[in-house]
Amino acid sequence: MADSSDGGVPPAPIVHPTGNHRIKLNVGGKLFETTSSTLQVGGYDSLLAALSSRHATENDEREPIFIDRDPEIFSTLLSLLRSGRLPSAARRRFSKQDLAEEALYYGIEGRLRSALSPPPLIGINATLASTIVPAAEAHPTALYAGSDDGSIWIAHGGQISAYDSNLTHSGTVRTHLEDIASLRCIWPEIAAIGSLQTPGLHLYDVSSGRQVASVNWSDPSDPRVYKARVTAIGATEPGYNGRDHIFAAFECPHRENCILSVDRSTLQIVSEIGRLSGSGSKTSSPGKLVDLTEVGGGVVFASAVSSGAFGYSGYMRLWDPRTGKAVWETSEPGSGARSGRFGDAFADVDVDRKETAIYKVCWKSGDLAVADMRKLSEDPWLYLEERSAALRSAGGGANSIVSCYNGQVFVSRESGLEVWSRAEEESEEGKGDAQRKKIWRRNFVDREDDAKRGLIRGMEAGGDRLFVCRSGVEGVEKIEMEFGQSLRLCLFLYVVVYYEDAEQPSDKLRNMEQPLLKHIKEEPLDYKPYTCKAT
Repeated sequence: MADSSDGGVPPAPIVHPTGNHRIKLNVGGKLFETTSSTLQVGGYDSLLAALSSRHATENDEREPIFIDRDPEIFSTLLSLLRSGRLPSAARRRFSKQDLAEEALYYGIEGRLRSALSPPPLIGINATLASTIVPAAEAHPTALYAGSDDGSIWIAHGGQISAYDSNLTHSGTVRTHLEDIASLRCIWPEIAAIGSLQTPGLHLYDVSSGRQVASVNWSDPSDPRVYKARVTAIGATEPGYNGRDHIFAAFECPHRENCILSVDRSTLQIVSEIGRLSGSGSKTSSPGKLVDLTEVGGGVVFASAVSSGAFGYSGYMRLWDPRTGKAVWETSEPGSGARSGRFGDAFADVDVDRKETAIYKVCWKSGDLAVADMRKLSEDPWLYLEERSAALRSAGGGANSIVSCYNGQVFVSRESGLEVWSRAEEESEEGKGDAQRKKIWRRNFVDREDDAKRGLIRGMEAGGDRLFVCRSGVEGVEKIEMEFGQSLRLCLFLYVVVYYEDAEQPSDKLRNMEQPLLKHIKEEPLDYKPYTCKAT
């Protein structure tokens, strides 16, 4: 402390406002009264928290702090700080963009983002919320929605349109490509794109609209390796488990192909993985790459599928980037498939990171199959079959797409979009230790009218939203949970999952359960009627 004899003035002590300290604000001419603890909910680095420290004592008689902003929106944001949620009327009265701009000014954009985020996506109760339509050439060719904030990038007509977490258009980048077939995010605002018509892997800054770099595959010892186009890109989301590499599948004009590992920071080629001739379906360039940093020390899943007059054929492989060798592979038709399944090759496949499982849909039967990645073998598949023959996929699985998200499997068919979710069923009592059997539920996500609009050609999930684009249809459909659905969903799942034996269950419960419960064909479950427990 300064000595008063030297003429110094002692510094004023720092007084932190108490939690019940009342503070008055004048926002745009309208008076508000709240407490310092409410203003500090937005974070100690927010403007409102800083303003709360200006009134250090209960007896402060100074004029209310004046803020030259919209008082009506401030009232909504103040309610958000008080209750943790937005008033229902505010969602109808103000646009997300207006709310976001004001929240950014006050430094509480994180709180608003959490409040505006949709409830956890549970496909069995999700609905089509809206359609995002780019301004020009609006037929999507590729999607990216891997961020957890619910934002999306849409490739359309050689352009990339970015939409933020509120799905507000934040910008469009015109690239030098006429058609973008692959799209992934490798750094915030940096997109990696590839085309089936133009060679090279290209990186664009979505925020500034400039091209950052290009990567091409070449081999000085083989002059045939040139003008290689990109058929697939695999990259973890920025910050996800810290993988430093990007994986891109390149294919030359004479069909020879490989997977290149590219350093994410220097954008230099690190290694060449799995160079194949491309002379047949089992050596063709991958159409899907998934970087699995959490499996086997970090492997890359690659798959390719082709169709013709005699059906579908393709392969799946797990590559180890450290050795450049495949640690597991299977090809269809063949590769140890059981006799009853020979010729029923997969039409599409995807990997569920959460369950460490591979899901495929068969083109002939339409059945969905799962393989545990921890127990891979020559024939690791368990096939899911509808109990009721009348409800099975009579149209097969041709043109189907599989997409996994948070333990759920979305499958598009010509008849519509369906979701499969996993549950556990208790075994009967009196037979030793209690055991639980795995079962699956299936339900349609879209309505019959939705399915008639066009065949689904692309699906991407992220931020508790599912984005879907259809053949010949402009725009991208957004599917999510509606606010206020959580209670109805919990009650519905309670009826389906928790049950006990009943001699005469109601017809309503019997009819509800029959089309929903699925099981593994190799482990048949005895069907018995159930009803919910009384509580």
